[in-house]
Amino acid sequence: MPSYELLLAFVVATAVFAYMPGPAMLYTAAQTIARGRRAGLMAALGIHIGCYVHVIAAAFGLSAIFKLVPEAYMAVKIVGAVYLVWLGIGIIRQRMDGTTRPQTAAKSARRAFFESIMVEVLNPKVAIFFLAFLPQFVDPAAAFPVWIQFLILGTMVNLAFSSGDLICILLASTLVKRLKNGGWGERLARWTGGALLIGLGARLAFDRN
Repeated sequence: MPSYELLLAFVVATAVFAYMPGPAMLYTAAQTIARGRRAGLMAALGIHIGCYVHVIAAAFGLSAIFKLVPEAYMAVKIVGAVYLVWLGIGIIRQRMDGTTRPQTAAKSARRAFFESIMVEVLNPKVAIFFLAFLPQFVDPAAAFPVWIQFLILGTMVNLAFSSGDLICILLASTLVKRLKNGGWGERLARWTGGALLIGLGARLAFDRN
């Protein structure tokens, strides 16, 4: 593995990225506000699992395709943006029936999990991030092969990012508790969460980076 000095720099840099407000935090907050804390936690788990696709792709050099073929990067980015907007509209249009709320909440949590995996996989900016970030802390002369170092460091980054998402979910769930369980409070939560997802989709689509 890299030297202690390099690992220390890696830990500091990872912490900065993990706890700096970003799209993943906004996404999990949106799911929490619109669907509740359970859905937010499942969304964070889905993001975490989907992130391993990018970690593995970076370890084996597959993420380089996005740099070599800009059209592929743009295509995946647009699909991911449209998917986020579609999710946001779906949350806004969703109706909650008070007699079936427990079943609806369980279904929403499952949906949030699978949707979040797709959201993360369809975000090529995550792939580019790992491709640019991890090589700075990989030591070709270390005992472990480079691809194993990629997997280890990528897993550490993913865990740190998920811890940041969990903090955001707890804060968002506290906000939700202040809203009424029904009526305008529930509608406001759905509209807020849906609007956040639509905004994230628009940001992804029009971001030139």
